[in-house]
Amino acid sequence: MTTSSDTSAPAALNFRSVDFRGRSLSLAELRAAVPRARHQTMADAEQKVQDIITAVRSRGFSALAELASKFDGVEQSHPRVSQEALTQALAGLDPDVRAALEESISRARQFADRQRPTNVDVSLGDGAVVSQNWIPVGRVGLYVPGGLAPLASSVIMNVVPAVAAGVESIALASPPQKDFGGLPHPTILAAARLLGIDEVYAIGGAQAIVSFAYGIPGSGDELPIEPVDVVTGPGNIFVATAKRLVKGVVGIDSEAGTTEIAILADSTAQAPLVAADLISQAEHDPKAASVLVTDSVELADAVVLELERQAAATKHSARVLEALSGPQSGVVLVDDLEQGIAVCNAYAAEHLEIMTADAAAVAARIHNAGAVFVGDYSPVSLGDYCAGSNHVLPTSGTAAFSSGLNVTTFLRAVQVINYNREALEQVSSHIVSLSGAEDLPGHGDAVRIRFQ
Repeated sequence: MTTSSDTSAPAALNFRSVDFRGRSLSLAELRAAVPRARHQTMADAEQKVQDIITAVRSRGFSALAELASKFDGVEQSHPRVSQEALTQALAGLDPDVRAALEESISRARQFADRQRPTNVDVSLGDGAVVSQNWIPVGRVGLYVPGGLAPLASSVIMNVVPAVAAGVESIALASPPQKDFGGLPHPTILAAARLLGIDEVYAIGGAQAIVSFAYGIPGSGDELPIEPVDVVTGPGNIFVATAKRLVKGVVGIDSEAGTTEIAILADSTAQAPLVAADLISQAEHDPKAASVLVTDSVELADAVVLELERQAAATKHSARVLEALSGPQSGVVLVDDLEQGIAVCNAYAAEHLEIMTADAAAVAARIHNAGAVFVGDYSPVSLGDYCAGSNHVLPTSGTAAFSSGLNVTTFLRAVQVINYNREALEQVSSHIVSLSGAEDLPGHGDAVRIRFQ
């Protein structure tokens, strides 16, 4: 669930069609043929992010001020949000919005609290115990987008699992807003205060990720930004690229870039619902991906008509039309559900809706997706706000190997080995034999010396 800057849009819908019917395609061919953003865009983003990394690492707060002026149109001396601003934001929050945030927090906490894995102790003999202990990271940096939409819900999605994991130091960044005196959107600030987060920065985009990854030293009265162990949160292509480039310096949740939805539907699906859900994600960003996979030409035609009708009536019509008309969006026609499932597993969508007969059985055959939404009454919008699940999910096919944000994102599995003399002696000859086979005799000597 991510958003970025708006641009001009085409005057009419151009929802492309890809026809896989009658074709037997390999996994590689499917991945190459499904609708995707153009790769050149990603290459351009990488160079721009590299420039931001260099600037922030070399010039710190000075570079951040320049980037805030360039990208956000605000003048900034230090990006730290005052406690007074956080308190005022919560005090001024609309009661209905506060109630909605509190309900979302409650459901997210219930789900997160059940996710923490248990520690394991395994006895391999008398005096031979190996354990695995789950330990939270010390500090995390959470990113909350604020471009075209103030994603206060992303505050919840980032903070709740981190708290459930037991993280003690949590910092949050969101873009400064010209309309709010250079501060992040007040609803985002209110959500942070509601969750007890008091270290908040008005920093947007890739520069926020870089600031958390490397830290920024303070000087004089300037408070430093201490580096973190893990960076999480959704964002546009520049945020996702920054996370990829700092991975290894810090941990990341996933490359949660510009949002995407795929819908697997058959002739039983209702075209108005399918269209509404495709539009719900297209309104995030002109580069958002909305893909329909179906074996029903009649449904595909009906959905296109609904898209034209609903897109014309929606508030962010220009943005929606641009997203739906981009190379990353369209309808994929398949022979049957079997081929449709294969397409969906190859696409590995951030959000995948199943609108078919026996949707639960079809959903059980999906292996690659950030989150799967089953049936007519589980739209992606539910997951974005109040399902209890997390909406920070892998995009661009990375759901084939990475997970959505969850409690384990903020935990490390530490193995503890505790053998006594007798237990070590029992396997000492095996250690000596293996060390000799690997031509690492010092390993064996380190065991022998204990029994001389």
